[in-house]
Amino acid sequence: MTAMQVGSAVFAVATTTDEHAQCRIAHKDRTLQATGPQWYVTPGAWTTAFYLAVIFREKERITALCQVPLSLLRENGERFDEYHYACIKTLQTYWLGGPDLVQNLVAAVDSTDPQAASDPESAGKLMYPPMEMFHRFIRKDHAGFTQALTTALQWHKEYWSEESRMYQASGLVALAPLAMACIAHDAGIPIEVESEYLPAVLLGRNWCGEFPT
Repeated sequence: MTAMQVGSAVFAVATTTDEHAQCRIAHKDRTLQATGPQWYVTPGAWTTAFYLAVIFREKERITALCQVPLSLLRENGERFDEYHYACIKTLQTYWLGGPDLVQNLVAAVDSTDPQAASDPESAGKLMYPPMEMFHRFIRKDHAGFTQALTTALQWHKEYWSEESRMYQASGLVALAPLAMACIAHDAGIPIEVESEYLPAVLLGRNWCGEFPT
């Protein structure tokens, strides 16, 4: 929860036109000073913040994140491939109900081709799977979504089981596939896949509304 709140706060203080922004973090309302663009305001940070907000069903935070301009993310995103921006644009378009969703989604899926990425393994095993899940969700292809989720979890396990990564906390939960599964779950698509990387308590939103977030 705190990670989700901090992730959203990073973009709240980076985008506000006021001197301060009000953010709730760790059960307290806090007044944070505006920062403007910073080195850590990147596509990677945005994607993590978005997926966390989706998992915790924080609609206001999701909307605020989807209003973050891509131009801001590009200011410190030199090391990120173009597919990061294509995926972000697709997610923002979907949430805000913008035009050309299908066109943006196709571009995002195509852009995660490992052969065109500077880091083929990350593109193929981490970035492509959630976009394929989202593609199946948009098409209302329930069987295809289940298969895409299963594959995403397999690739997540393979990626984070590599010796140099296996002890990193980032691999404990399949964040992007979980977020996509939450979107599908809330839309009425049954999620029948079980995995240690897909915590059922987060997927089922059992705790929602228990305390202010």
